[in-house]
Amino acid sequence: MRQAQRFHVIYEGKVQGVGFRFTAERLAWKKGITGYVKNLHDGRVEIVCEGPEEDISSFLRDIELEMSSYIADSKKQQMPSSGEFSSFGIRF
Repeated sequence: MRQAQRFHVIYEGKVQGVGFRFTAERLAWKKGITGYVKNLHDGRVEIVCEGPEEDISSFLRDIELEMSSYIADSKKQQMPSSGEFSSFGIRF
């Protein structure tokens, strides 16, 4: 059995108003990732996601590929899974 991990990722750049959250939600559903994506008040986007580490790595790689023209920088922090999410969604 693959052990779940949690990642907290902050994306910087022109990441709001470009479909970032909807792209992240679509890709998360495709991979079976749980958690959320949210616009922050300072113009950045936050993703908190949980799932097997290899699935999350693939999910984050897909986001970076699809949104590469909008991402200037990202900061990723890995931690143990909390198991608090049952699906992935957009938070407002």
